Amino acid sequence: MAEATETVARAAIEYDYLQTTAAVRASASAVLAAARRGDLAHFRLDESLLPAVVERVIAVTRAQYPDVGAIPYHGRYRHFDVGGVARLARFQQSIQDFDVDAQLRAATELVIVSVLLDAGAGTAWQYREPNGRSFARSEGLAVASYHLFMSGALASDHSTSADARGLLGFDAARLASAFQVTPANPLVGVAGRASLLQRLGEVVQSTPSYFDSARPRLGDLGVGLKRAATNGRLPAHDVLQAVLRALGPIWPGREKLAGKPLGDVWRHPRFGLVPFHKLSQWLSYSLFEPLEAAGVIITHVDELTGLPEYRNGGLFLDAGVLQLVDPRQRELSHEVSSELVIEWRALTVALLDVLADAVRGRLGLSREQLPLARVLEGGSWRAGRELASELRPGGPPPLRIESDGTVF
Repeated sequence: MAEATETVARAAIEYDYLQTTAAVRASASAVLAAARRGDLAHFRLDESLLPAVVERVIAVTRAQYPDVGAIPYHGRYRHFDVGGVARLARFQQSIQDFDVDAQLRAATELVIVSVLLDAGAGTAWQYREPNGRSFARSEGLAVASYHLFMSGALASDHSTSADARGLLGFDAARLASAFQVTPANPLVGVAGRASLLQRLGEVVQSTPSYFDSARPRLGDLGVGLKRAATNGRLPAHDVLQAVLRALGPIWPGREKLAGKPLGDVWRHPRFGLVPFHKLSQWLSYSLFEPLEAAGVIITHVDELTGLPEYRNGGLFLDAGVLQLVDPRQRELSHEVSSELVIEWRALTVALLDVLADAVRGRLGLSREQLPLARVLEGGSWRAGRELASELRPGGPPPLRIESDGTVF
């Protein structure tokens, strides 16, 4: 009995650790160290090519943000105004008569729904607005999710909100219709995305510690974070921890520990459980601006890590910093749970920290002046997209990933 109790206690401790960015960085660093020794199964590392990547990232950043001291966070807000259309201002105008908490509640809902629907769209899908303009990939998903939210389809009373009943009633057919999915316009992971929103509704309905029990709304999470701030200040990691704890049960078919789902954590035969929490961190970054608009100061922003997705990872692979041990792997499709993808994502996290330090050094800026969240936005993902477009028609990622729409 004592031994079983001790095993349970150890599992609980390990679970808590794997939900931290310290664990993400430690695992990523271990994989990078192996790459530097030439001791990885799937990748070689050539850091002599990293300075050219630094220069590309700086050039792309300066083109997008001439004042490098005023780069915004890498958050979902950036994508809503794609094509020069002031969609975010339209949303903010629609809630301008609300009190501060109600505005934060609505903004939190828009951001969370949009981020959870953001995992890779595939190369063929596009979303066409009534004005005839089409958008693809992450920006297309942002525009589509914006219109979905503004339509009231996620609220039981058809308002621009997202409550438990509205999310629970949403299904794959409605998502396919809202996102204009057809055989000629296929979207990766429609069923997975819809199931994610339904599980989100279940969590909102059944977790009164985060969501109001009278009319549980997704945006209650943002108001709870605002109230958790100390003297108006809230560490970035506290945002991530709330996201992981409140929304952890929504993730499908993943590893579990201590009876709880681990989320974006994958088992590698050599490195054990390797955590990433990509969408949860992307969501945390994306919540910074709504929280700051509500008067909260976000501190320790650099505690969060870089995002291990195909644009950041593709930047290093396309630039030759990372090289496949077996080049034939480019012609195959890879599961998110595969050793190769786990190594690629871990190397991406570790190399983004190296890249950020080099970019700051080159620009003469401190970590406080240019945190990782701004290097990413400036930045690394944009450079990854640019390089992919130079190398391949349409700019698809360098590796084909089999995704259910809830990771990449």
